[in-house]
Amino acid sequence: MGADNSILLNRVFTRNTLREIVESNYSDAYASAIRRYISDPSGKDNKQLISEIYCVLKKEYRNEYFYKNTILNKLLLGIHKPTTTTALTEVSIGKSKADFVLINGRAVVYEIKTELDNLDRLESQIANYFKAFTRVSVLASESHVDALLKRLGDSPVGICVLTKKGTIQEKKQPQEYLNQLDKDIMFKILRKHEYESLIVKHFGTLPDTSQFEYYRACKQLFCQIDTGAAYLDFVATLKKRGQIDVESYKQIPYELKFLVYFSEFKTNDYRRLNSFLQQKEVSLCTSLI
Repeated sequence: MGADNSILLNRVFTRNTLREIVESNYSDAYASAIRRYISDPSGKDNKQLISEIYCVLKKEYRNEYFYKNTILNKLLLGIHKPTTTTALTEVSIGKSKADFVLINGRAVVYEIKTELDNLDRLESQIANYFKAFTRVSVLASESHVDALLKRLGDSPVGICVLTKKGTIQEKKQPQEYLNQLDKDIMFKILRKHEYESLIVKHFGTLPDTSQFEYYRACKQLFCQIDTGAAYLDFVATLKKRGQIDVESYKQIPYELKFLVYFSEFKTNDYRRLNSFLQQKEVSLCTSLI
């Protein structure tokens, strides 16, 4: 697939494009994708058109969005439930960003390595993730499996494969590894109201200090908490972030589940998106000519 094609497919399945669709009922990237990938769009509603564009992604260009959307659908929605499990994405951990974190009773970081990726930074990424979480797994294409088993076979890191059929197979379970937990790194992931809540829980009060010193004083207190207790509270706190309208979310098509989950949709956003999905492609025709 050419670079222009891949850039366009990358643009279609983004939160920016979804926001354009919800707010203005139109997106240049989406309209261009219809032009390029749908041979006969007439009479089809937007839900069907999005599904057909996603099929191109699945068959020809399994990018990071395809992996993220698959893992969310298969694990969060297939095995767990959004009422009891929380997913996070793009979590900054040290000098790395975790692609996907799944939290139910415990937390697992998933590092994604598509067939378009190399494994050059994998060890440093894993080392960073273990500073904030005790379980790490790599979700990779079949082309990476042998190399991963060789590199990670004796490590606590899990290995999952996204098969050519679109299923996820676990080749190696992640093992709990606590030796690298770093409370300083964990603290930096927490938001202000989150770490304040934990400090009050453990110390009964917040530090009485200047605004300039406040953040550092809070971090010092957090770092005094027993590491095991701090980690349990840290995970329980992050789990509270995943608040979605479960009933409205059920109506979202498979192809857009990941985007909507992380777009902080309100009731009106769901209504607008559903209205757009039901519209025939003719609503975009003036922009496609």
